[in-house]
Amino acid sequence: MPAVMIALDARYQLKRRGAEREVAAREFYRGVYTTALQPDEILVSISIPMPTEGHGYAYEKQKRKVGDYATAAAAVMLTMSNGVCASAAIVLTNVGETPLFAKDAGDTVLGTTVDDAAISEAMRYARAIANPSADGHGSVEFRTHIAGVMVRRALMRAKERAV
Repeated sequence: MPAVMIALDARYQLKRRGAEREVAAREFYRGVYTTALQPDEILVSISIPMPTEGHGYAYEKQKRKVGDYATAAAAVMLTMSNGVCASAAIVLTNVGETPLFAKDAGDTVLGTTVDDAAISEAMRYARAIANPSADGHGSVEFRTHIAGVMVRRALMRAKERAV
């Protein structure tokens, strides 16, 4: 689940004969079936930072039926401190060639209570980076709209889960 790994700020340890390197999940996915992995490398481990106190998470997706690919989905990891958002990562999936790290969307909820106004602004920023293809799941406009709806749902659920 690339979107989840990006939201969690995971790091991938890659190894080849005589060398090892670390790549952030946010830099690992390059395109459809394309990653930063070189032909002579293998993935040997994944590191995920321990979530801080007050974290909440969610992965929301819209699909037509069980087992179907999502029309659009959003992964959210946030931290609340004294009722205010201290950190937020929002990642979109199935609306571009790779998972899309929605940095500006996450930045809009920082310092807020993750209220309706902040969520609406995050949705706007997320929709702005969505670049889906029209397919059997819907038109470009529909899939872009659903991406925003999934961001709203994921932010609300992540906030509820923040402990």
